[in-house]
Amino acid sequence: MPRPNPAQLAYGSATVILSALAMLLVSQARSGAGIAVIASAALALGLLVAVRVPGRRPSGAPRPVTGAVPAQRGAEPADGGRRLAETSSRR
Repeated sequence: MPRPNPAQLAYGSATVILSALAMLLVSQARSGAGIAVIASAALALGLLVAVRVPGRRPSGAPRPVTGAVPAQRGAEPADGGRRLAETSSRR
């Protein structure tokens, strides 16, 4: 399993803290069971946010470009697949 990047850790942690505080203030929970339920919900929400934050793409992995290659689009090249002889002016 890949390690989480700093953005995932920051967003997940901030979500846990802020959502726990908001739910505790709104619900005014005083019992241990209520606080445990709110803490569990905040942790689950923080985990969900951390997983949904896009991770880093490995530097060696190519980025997919849709329709960049004519064969992928199903179109033929403009010259009908023939290449013209190219002459060089340098010798």
